[in-house]
Amino acid sequence: MSRRRGGVMSERLKFELADELGVGDVARRQGFGEVSSRNCGNLVRLAIERAERAF
Repeated sequence: MSRRRGGVMSERLKFELADELGVGDVARRQGFGEVSSRNCGNLVRLAIERAERAF
């Protein structure tokens, strides 16, 4: 049984962060599956940093 209930981040935020990392074009053209694991990890790191600053 899967526990996935959809994404936590909005699509807008994902692409905004991807643009910051310079991989927004790849994500838009080919999807996030084609973004390297390192850049996906960096994307998550940026999202966490933003969330921590928001509180």
